[in-house]
Amino acid sequence: MSTPSHDLIVFGATSFVGQILTRYLAEHYGTQGALKWAIAGRSEAKLAALRNSLGLAAGRLPLLVADAADEAALRHLCKGARVVVSTVGPYALHGEPLVKVCAETGTDYCDLTGEVQWIRRMIEAYEPAARKSGARIVHCCGFDSIPSDLGVHFLQQQARKRFGAPCTTVKMRVKAMRGGFSGGTAASLVNVVKEATANPALRKELANPYSICPEGYAPAVRQPNVKSAQYDADFDAWVAPFVMSAINTRIVQRSNALSKQAYGEDFRYDEAVLMGRGLQGRAAATGMTVGLGGFMFAAALPPARWALERFVLPAPGEGPSAEQQRNGFFDLRFQGTTADGQTLRVKVTGDRDPGYGSTAKMLGQAGACLAHDFAASGRKGGVWTPATMFGDKLIERLIAHAGLTFEVIEA
Repeated sequence: MSTPSHDLIVFGATSFVGQILTRYLAEHYGTQGALKWAIAGRSEAKLAALRNSLGLAAGRLPLLVADAADEAALRHLCKGARVVVSTVGPYALHGEPLVKVCAETGTDYCDLTGEVQWIRRMIEAYEPAARKSGARIVHCCGFDSIPSDLGVHFLQQQARKRFGAPCTTVKMRVKAMRGGFSGGTAASLVNVVKEATANPALRKELANPYSICPEGYAPAVRQPNVKSAQYDADFDAWVAPFVMSAINTRIVQRSNALSKQAYGEDFRYDEAVLMGRGLQGRAAATGMTVGLGGFMFAAALPPARWALERFVLPAPGEGPSAEQQRNGFFDLRFQGTTADGQTLRVKVTGDRDPGYGSTAKMLGQAGACLAHDFAASGRKGGVWTPATMFGDKLIERLIAHAGLTFEVIEA
């Protein structure tokens, strides 16, 4: 088998996140450095304009033209790559052909989807082919769900060192966060609601905390789920639902399943947003709950959904400005409790807008990790999670190159 020409190809490079990712890779690795990479998409003119915007040094950056629906072109693209990083969403509408081709050709793949229903379909349809070919497929390599998945992994590593046992109950709470919303993210979220509204079976699947775990995996554990404003005694604060918990909790549960229940047979995990203490905290938590519920209700109704897409939500290709991305951040707190009641807290922070500036760096380092750290690792093909594929290796990269921190909070 010939050696691929490129360590990594960014597919969908002219999308909103794709452009941020391309600029990050150019700034961090250059265009002819240790990481041999290229950009790909359906428009050669747009790709050339993006390359030109990177400066003179980008003149040698390879451009590859392929449409997301053209399997023949995607197959040709994959033959020249160790890893393909996809930013082409909504993935439920545009992402399947590339996953199929990567699984069949043995090409490693990662993306930043948060569409749990699509991930389930990809596992069912293409994990057998990925296992046969050796392709490592890793979904959710952005803000959903690297901070949550690797945050739990980090906490459990620390718990084993300190207590000799994992934490069987873990909570993640968003302490603070500043970020924007792009058209691509909005389109993905609206599409999930649209699909669920039309499909009762899908609504049932989305309610299953083990929906993307291996077939037959069904622990008799009732998972906590913050659906309304409630008081959290562990954090002495009111909390509200976290919109991304629907995907993050599923990824963390899949990590536990794939690691042969390294977190425990009765492992429980949930996520929420810290809203403050007292009456003010309660009011804020109630307000966020009502606002999130109103958005979901509107997205489920065709006329209201049209109005949201037309007048409220950003259009595809739109998103937070470069300044907003630089001024963004996130601060996540995790508390774990062992079976015998010992507790541990850690925090995970990022120095950019979580969904874009920070996500691009996380996705870029996930791709580089696949290309370099796991190129000859012997890790088998299949559909992995960030924690089970990368673990400590990616944490090291994120600390060194992506502005993230992973720290134990000492009492």
